[in-house]
Amino acid sequence: MATEKGVNGTEKALQNLSAFQTWVATQSDEDFTQITFRGQLNRGEVAKAIGCGKSALTQNPALKDALKLLEDNLRGKGILPPEAETAKGHNDKPKQYDNTANRRAMDSNRLSVLEAENIELKAKVKELEGKLERFGELSETLSEMGFMPR
Repeated sequence: MATEKGVNGTEKALQNLSAFQTWVATQSDEDFTQITFRGQLNRGEVAKAIGCGKSALTQNPALKDALKLLEDNLRGKGILPPEAETAKGHNDKPKQYDNTANRRAMDSNRLSVLEAENIELKAKVKELEGKLERFGELSETLSEMGFMPR
């Protein structure tokens, strides 16, 4: 049973690679431009076009290599942007967990709330100072006219 599954998996991998190569041959540079996402081809769109799951693009070594080669060729033609220096050597390395990211996000949200509140309070103070100045002048005028005791 296990060997039968392996054959089917291998056959499926070859079918996906063949479908990918056929798809690439039918695409124009403009077609590739339309499915560009964050500096690379949109994996979901590629998988949909060749009729496989997105996981096949990373788990099938031949398909993964063919996709990488295609993207490198598209970069050479200027259709895709050049790969960032930081991305070149770290494709297969897992991203290091940042335990402070959540705290930084919360602090950033709190900071923006406080900044907005600060702006509102400054406007309120300015408005109240204007009113106080007007009422001070009115009080002084009334006092000079004798309507209010000094």
